[in-house]
Formats: sequence, C-alpha cells, structure tokens
Amino acid sequence: MTSQEVLCDPTEQKSRKRLSILKLFIVALSFAYFSKALAGTYMKSSITQIERRFDLSSSHVGLIDGSFEMGNLLFLAVVSHFGAQLHRPRLIAAGCLLMALGALLTGLTHFFMGLYKYDTVIQVFQNNSVNIPACVDPVKTVDMPEIQIEPSVGDNKACVRESSSNMWIYVFLGNALRGIGETPVTPLGISYIDDFAKAENSPFYIACLQTITLLGPMFGFLLGSYCAKLYVDVGYVDMESVTITPNDSRWVGAWWMGFLVSSSLLLISSIPFWFLPRSLPKQGSEQDKSTPTSLTLDGAEIAQGSNPNIKLTEITKGFLPSLKRLLGTPAYFLLLCGSILKFNSFIGLLTFKAKYMEQQFGQSASRANFLIGVLNLPAVAVGIFLGGLLMRRYKLSVVSGAQLSFATSFMGYLLLLLQFSTKCDNRPLAGLTVSYNGTQSVSYNGEMLFSDCNRDCSCSPDEWDPVCSDSGITYVSPCMAGCLSSSGAGKNTVFHNCSCVSTSFPPGSSMSVRLGQCPHAKDCSRSFTSYMAVSVLSSFINSLGATPGYMVIIRCITPELKSLALGIHILVTRTLGGIPAPVYFGAMIDSTCLKWSIKKCGGRGACRIYNSNMYRIIFLGLITCLSGTSYFFIIAVIILLKRQFWRPDRETELQQPKASKGRKLMAQSDPPEEKGVSSRSPKLSSDTKECIEVGKDLEG
Repeated sequence: MTSQEVLCDPTEQKSRKRLSILKLFIVALSFAYFSKALAGTYMKSSITQIERRFDLSSSHVGLIDGSFEMGNLLFLAVVSHFGAQLHRPRLIAAGCLLMALGALLTGLTHFFMGLYKYDTVIQVFQNNSVNIPACVDPVKTVDMPEIQIEPSVGDNKACVRESSSNMWIYVFLGNALRGIGETPVTPLGISYIDDFAKAENSPFYIACLQTITLLGPMFGFLLGSYCAKLYVDVGYVDMESVTITPNDSRWVGAWWMGFLVSSSLLLISSIPFWFLPRSLPKQGSEQDKSTPTSLTLDGAEIAQGSNPNIKLTEITKGFLPSLKRLLGTPAYFLLLCGSILKFNSFIGLLTFKAKYMEQQFGQSASRANFLIGVLNLPAVAVGIFLGGLLMRRYKLSVVSGAQLSFATSFMGYLLLLLQFSTKCDNRPLAGLTVSYNGTQSVSYNGEMLFSDCNRDCSCSPDEWDPVCSDSGITYVSPCMAGCLSSSGAGKNTVFHNCSCVSTSFPPGSSMSVRLGQCPHAKDCSRSFTSYMAVSVLSSFINSLGATPGYMVIIRCITPELKSLALGIHILVTRTLGGIPAPVYFGAMIDSTCLKWSIKKCGGRGACRIYNSNMYRIIFLGLITCLSGTSYFFIIAVIILLKRQFWRPDRETELQQPKASKGRKLMAQSDPPEEKGVSSRSPKLSSDTKECIEVGKDLEG
C-alpha cells in the first residue's frame, strides 16, 4: 500500500474522526474547567465582602470557604472509582449542572436579605447646615437618635430578627453544592484524556487544559475586582447617601453579582458533554477496528446489554483491594503526604492573599483582586504551559519530572522568604497602635482608647467610624477625637474643634478631622511594588513544575489505578488541606485583630483593623513552614522513583546499542543482488520509507 492509499484509507478517516471527537472533548472540558475555576476564584476574591456583609470573623468565613471541599469529600472517592467505568462525559455534565445550582443559591442569598446598614454617626440630612456634635453629654442625645448609646426598642426587635436569620448558612450550602458538582470533573476528565490520547501527547494536552483553565481564575479575580467597586445594594439605594468608600473597612461590594454570572457559565458548559461518546479507541491505535466498545481501557468488560446490578457489585468488590494497592505504593503515599502540606500552604495563601494586600499595604479589595488577576495568574499560566512544553520537548521521564518539579518549587520557596522584608508599618491609630500624642506605641486594651481629651465625651469603645487628622493620626471615631462641631454633609463632612487633635499638633494648627482612615506612608508604595515583583516571579517559577509534578502522580502507579489515584489525591489534599487550612489560617489572622465590630445583639463581628506586623509574620510564617516541611517527603519520593525506574531505563539504554549492532550484522549479511536492486530502484525505496513513516504515525 502506497502512502497515498494509506491516507485515503477509511480506517484513517475513522481515526481522524475519533481524534476530532477527542479534541472536542478537550475543548468542552477546557470551558468547564474555565467556568468552575472562575466560580471558585470569585469565591476567594469575595471573602472580604462576605465577611463584612454577614459580620463574621476570618475563621468563620474560612469555614464557609471550606464547605466546597466538604462537598467534594462526600462523593469524590466513589465517583473517581465508579465513574472511570461508567459514562464519564455525562457524569461531568451532571456535575457542571450541580455547580451552576450551587452558585445560583449563593448569589440569591443577597435578595433574601435587607439593605446593608453600617454603623456611623454621619447621616444624610436635607439641610446641609445641620451640626453633629460628636462629643456630647448622654443627656443631650434624647433628640438625636442617630447617636444614642442605648439601643431603642425597635433596634431590639431588629436584633432578634437578624440573629434568627443566619443567612450565611445559604452561602455555606451553595458552596458545598458547588463542591459536590465539581467532584467528577477533574479526575474523570483527566483520565479520559490520558486513556485515549497518545502517551507522548497526554502531558501536552493536560498542560494546554491547565493553561486555558487558568484564564478562569484570572477572569474570576477581575470579576471580583469589578464587583468589589460596586456598592452591595447598587440600584436600591442612592449612592449619595453612602458615606464610606471602597477603602473603608465597612465597605461591602456587590459580591452576589459574580455568582449569578458564574452560574450561567457553568450551565452552558454542561451542554456539550451530554452528546459525547462514552469511550474512544486509543489515539493512533491499530486495534481501533477490532476493539469492541464494550471494553473499557481498564480491561473491564461492561457490555451495554448486561445486567447493571451485577456490574456495580463487581465494581464494588474491587474498590477496597484497589485502594489498598494504591496506598501500598510507597512513592504515591509519600507524594500524597507532601501534597497535603503543600496544598495547605497554597490554599491559605490563595484564600487570604487579597486580604493580606489590603491590610499590609492599604490596598482596596478591588485593586488587590485586580492585581492578582492581571499579574500573578498570567505568570502562572505561562509557567504551566512552558512546564508541559519542556516535558514534551525533552521527553522527560518520571524521575526527571519529579526533579524538575522539586527544583522549581524550592526556588519559588526561596523567593517567598524575601517577602518577609517587604512590609509597611502599622498605621498610626490613636489608642490602638500609638498613644494620643502620637509619640509611643501601645498594646491594645479597651482602656487605651480613652484619654484625658475624650474622657468626658461619653464615647462607646465599640463604635468604629474612623476620622483622619492632618498629622496623619487616625482616630476610632469623631467622638474619640473629641470633636464638638461639624460642617458639610455625607462624605464631605468635616469635624472641627477636636480636643484630642490638639495634643499631637503644634499650637495654632488645625484641629479638624475628615472621614476615613489616614493613608499609609509614601515609602509603603515602594514596598508594595517590591512585594508584587517577588510575588509574580515566585508564582511563575513555582508553576513551571506543576505539569511534571502532575504527571508523576499518573506515572508512578499502574495504569488501571490511574483514575482512582487522581481521585484519592484530590480527595485527601482537599480534605486535609482545603477544609482546615482556611479555618486555622483565619483563626491565626483573627489573633492579630486590634478592633472588632460589635453586633447589635452583642458578640464579636468582623475585624476592622489588624496589627500589620503581626499579620505579616504569622501569615508568611505559616506558609513557609508548611511548604518547607513538604520538601522532606518530595525528596524521599525522588529517591524511591530513582530506584524504581533507574534500572529499567538503564537496561533500555544498554539494549539499544546491542540492537543497533544486530542491525549492522544483518545488513552486512544481505546478498549483493538485493543491494543492487535497491540501488537500481531509488523511487521504490523512497515510497517504502514514506509508507513506513505513515504507518508508524498511525501506530502512535
């Protein structure tokens, strides 16, 4: 058969059709990955907004964020084992549909709540000349309900209604439902590609898939940035009546909007999988013609017309032995332990990175999410793509892939240590970080908020309505600043005759304050630039080893355990990393809080301001400690893989010279007549070589 006949062969056309179906599956899976990644990262970018809207602590909102992994925990192991032998595309479609419902439930929670109300002494008056005496005697507050110290009867009723609602539970349930829906997508999608693609193409396809997937987090953070700029009740309130800005710790953005967008995308992504086939022949395999569709890649016969009860019983019997074999593989088990620690570090960083940028460098939630989406994530996408390209270009073995993954990860770890030096000092906040005269630092306690300049003002230590003086010192409220009068209205309100301001000012200077916290010092912007440069470079170097590390998981175990290995890996890392990491990271962050909000019914709400120095040390310290410990397990994995694969690779290298010598001896023993025919027929020889090359391509 000539090369032209090979190209026109119906078998070749069928192979191309099957290849196009595989590519269609990869495209559909890429969009599903994009949509689920967008929804997941949007949840991360909205952590601050949800924390403030529901008046929760960081550990509490970390528990809500961990509900996604709780949903995975319920079904992931079962779906990974059974799903590999069932209709994988339709299971993925059902999962996308569940994720869409979960995101919709989370977003709809906003519409079941009342308008957002934040504590402030500022009210919008029809008459701009109304004077607000912040420092007043309690007896004079009878005619001024907006600054009463004791709550009214109506406030008590509202308090009962608010405490009985607990609307954050719906966010928790919606996130958990999204986690359940995500269960079949990753393990079944990756195993489907690796089953039916060529062995040398599989890493490249997975790298392309992960690269496209990273567009999801990028757009997720950009969507989070846009929604954080919008006020939570946009369209329902007059924005002129809102006296806070996005830089204020009481600001809540339109967090619900992004969940409705991601729900629509997830619904669309489920459609193609309903029409894709259950299985495909191995890409380029000559057995395509004779392989019946009732045989799966794992070698399990699942005839379409047989009794499904018998099939499920047989599958169930094989689950525990397969799990025992999997966990009995030393390289896989040690890799799993290292991945748990690494995933704890990654989840803690991803969940609270934007909040760290807000508290450490004074960035708004919108700007922090924007910079992560525009700078960090594209660097990660390029790194993952180049990692897959390197593995395909140089055909890296399992050992080489593990070494590349370790080297890049360790270099990223060293860069992470540099972030300890990029810092901003605490903002000067009277009674919390500095004394009222601004000359010495203080350790926070309730009594330090009061001074001789405001002791007669009858201020509440629980209020938070910060004002900034020209000296750069922030005061907790106009009352704590000892202000006696005001001018202007709404956002433009200025308080005058503030007795506490005079203690830190030279005589004859201004004794007025304006709304909002004072900005950080100018040198903080340079520190932030250095932090972002180190962060982006560290993200890029870390991601170079992502694809080789992923392929090590697949290649270090037997092929029939591939799908289960991926499922168990995702299950264990998310269970022991995704669930507890946001909670204990949040609890450690809570320990650095300087000022808490107080709920109407009593009890601690969301934190208003943190100790920046302690925040940096605890946050970065946890990340570096977890990452550093994981490298002991990864080094042990590399040693085991060398012992496992070094001898077979060495034997293969030794056999190749022997085979080449054998071919030379056979060539020397060929009769001269054949050599003459060969020399007289160069065209036939060329066609033969071309046919052999095409045949090799078809064989894979």
